[in-house]
Amino acid sequence: MAITSLLDIHLSPDAPADAEERVTSILSQTRARPGFVSADVVRDVTDPRHLVVVEVWESLEADDAYRAWRATPEGASELGELAGGRITLTRCEPTPI
Repeated sequence: MAITSLLDIHLSPDAPADAEERVTSILSQTRARPGFVSADVVRDVTDPRHLVVVEVWESLEADDAYRAWRATPEGASELGELAGGRITLTRCEPTPI
């Protein structure tokens, strides 16, 4: 079953001017991972430094494998630094509601 992961990111006020380009680069790595389906980035209309990444993965296992990879030195990114630690991950599954 497909899983939707919402990555709620508040870029730090002192993040570099090219922070969004850096996020784009990080997402290019995400898009290359096994089980990746799609990703869209939306911006808060009242706070341009608040981004939400909407990722879709083939399965919870694919998303778990991706998150595990990100926790390794090979998969580590600077996203946490860009956000000053202000990142929240919510994973959702389809519902018949």
